[in-house]
Amino acid sequence: MLNRRTTLKLFVASLMMPKQAFAKSPREITWDDLLPPGVPYSEIIGEGDMDEANGFWDPVYDANAVKLNEDLDGRYVKMAGYIAPFDVSPEGVKDFMLVPYVGACIHTPPPPANQLVVVSSATPWPSHKLWNPIWVTGLLRTQLQSTSLGQTGYSIAADELEDYEW
Repeated sequence: MLNRRTTLKLFVASLMMPKQAFAKSPREITWDDLLPPGVPYSEIIGEGDMDEANGFWDPVYDANAVKLNEDLDGRYVKMAGYIAPFDVSPEGVKDFMLVPYVGACIHTPPPPANQLVVVSSATPWPSHKLWNPIWVTGLLRTQLQSTSLGQTGYSIAADELEDYEW
């Protein structure tokens, strides 16, 4: 049984420990995890049309494209992807869309909403690294919203941004 003195010592010691000791570990997820359970990627995209004038395929998404994996709402996650910036400042990028492949949303039609994540970070990502793959760690929310780059299904309040190492 702990007495008051021992309890007080443990409490004071816990205050002196680094915050990271109490941080929970993120769940590493992939783009497939964002799909609703039981819906394969092949059932999200319809046939679509070829945009001959611009030289790219214009996919037609069905109702499954806006279905989200609600089991991930409120989870602390870590996922890799590429940056599609909303705007770039001299300090770098704080608000961007995390996309599954380089150039998504910039020169081609955007992926379906359940394959796009809006990220906001207090720490900017350097603008000279915009084309590099990145790890994003933070709290994930399921939330359909429209942006200038396309409709998204998820958002992350990023605690950490880091280079993705192959």
